[in-house]
Amino acid sequence: MPGAAKLAELVEQREPLRFRFADDGLVPNHPRWPMIIYPGAVTLPGDVDPASVFEDLFSTNGWGDGWRNGIYDYVHYHSRIHEVLGIARGTAEVRFGGEKGEVLNVKAGDVAILPAGTGHQRLSSSSDLLVVGAYPPFGTYDLCTRAEQYAEALRTIPKVGRPEKDPVYGSEGPLLTAWKEG
Repeated sequence: MPGAAKLAELVEQREPLRFRFADDGLVPNHPRWPMIIYPGAVTLPGDVDPASVFEDLFSTNGWGDGWRNGIYDYVHYHSRIHEVLGIARGTAEVRFGGEKGEVLNVKAGDVAILPAGTGHQRLSSSSDLLVVGAYPPFGTYDLCTRAEQYAEALRTIPKVGRPEKDPVYGSEGPLLTAWKEG
């Protein structure tokens, strides 16, 4: 477990990549807020468990209920909560935004922040892929995969509030500018 000082050394200020995805009739995506990717935001030294770096970073910034795993290989989204994904090890090809979204390659050190409603699906990955996920301190985890969930998701997604902190950069993070209230 890296301490606060070590954690600060491992985080690099990165210009966020922003992606907006249209509602495709199955995956609503978010009506106002873009998905954010920070490429190479976190340096993962060999002498530290890479997953613990992301767990500590996210929890320091108020994002919890963390997990370690991969990314499901089917299209899904969360309608009642935002999600952050930190790539702790390996690489993956992920389609974000549903069938009409965008395929991106993510690698160790990258962070993706998905506003509620953002579709995601792993298309392929290295055998050592390890992802750390976490959620802001409000909202309810759900897993949406079916057309029958779409109408309710359209009602709940806009009600999920903006987090107080960026999961990587805290109270001064670019996420807070990109996800303006209103």
